[in-house]
Amino acid sequence: MPDSVETSLLKVLNGEALVGEEAEICDFTLEDQNEALESQGIQPRIDPNYKPIVGETINYIVACVILNEHGDVLMMQEAKQSCAGKWYLPAGRMEKGETIVEACKREVLEETGLEIECTTLIMVECAGGMWIRFILTGKQIGGTLKTPAQADKESLQAKWVSNMDELTLRATDILELIERTRAYAHARKIKDPTWHLDQLPSLRAYPQIFLRVVIVIKKKATNRTHILLSERTSWHLPCCQINPGKSFHSTLRKFMVDLFGAEVPVHKPHGLLSVEHDPRNGQDGACLTLLVSFKSPLEEVPIIGKCVWHEVSKDLGDKLIQRVVNRNATFPIRVIK
Repeated sequence: MPDSVETSLLKVLNGEALVGEEAEICDFTLEDQNEALESQGIQPRIDPNYKPIVGETINYIVACVILNEHGDVLMMQEAKQSCAGKWYLPAGRMEKGETIVEACKREVLEETGLEIECTTLIMVECAGGMWIRFILTGKQIGGTLKTPAQADKESLQAKWVSNMDELTLRATDILELIERTRAYAHARKIKDPTWHLDQLPSLRAYPQIFLRVVIVIKKKATNRTHILLSERTSWHLPCCQINPGKSFHSTLRKFMVDLFGAEVPVHKPHGLLSVEHDPRNGQDGACLTLLVSFKSPLEEVPIIGKCVWHEVSKDLGDKLIQRVVNRNATFPIRVIK
């Protein structure tokens, strides 16, 4: 395995941004995906020249689950006419030029009056390829709770809540986010090694919305861990463009078929290893790196794409397998239908 790819994989496992041109090599572009559809007699509906532009062609949303020392959740009361008086987590659309963390801090301050420090990503949600919500958590570092006397167009008030049943919620989708955050806080408190550590989205600009895959498999003959590498132009982790008109799962499924054929063996997506995004140079793209594993041994999984299985070092293999077997070692990606 080339040193550069080994270094890249370690960066991904540590939540760091990749560097170099190989980070943007795309093995399955929208144009490729359209061609695959046309070969099946299906007329594509997505423009292969699609470009993500915040507020126009892509909606990035942030939501923040803040817990206090008692485990209470920071909630805000909606001011919008469509849901006025109902309660929700501080959340909203990212603005042009904002990083994910900056958007979280702004939304919490505007809607609750509190200043926070973001500490880690908790989950990512997708609804099609043009709506992505990043859920973070953090801690209060300043400010005071917004009171009804300070009500404005952002919110009516904010308060710490221990029991969600006491509130009329705007939507119940946040209950899963709160439960996940509480479980994570408990895991960190007892130093549970099976959970991921604090990790925020890393800063790297991308021109498109990419899905990078770390595909893990064991070789039966040696019991050693291998990963899939693409050899298009230079060695890199396989990467495809997320189809803005399809679900996340649909994009992954079509990419796996492109790599392994229509009879791709059973595989499991485990969760995200990292999120990369940086809009400050005018690019509104992002890259989500997903961990995938095969149950079948390497000897039983043929490759049809321009890829190879490569054996990783034992230390790196152990790190990967730990992420595979511990379901909380990656960030969940939840697909909203």
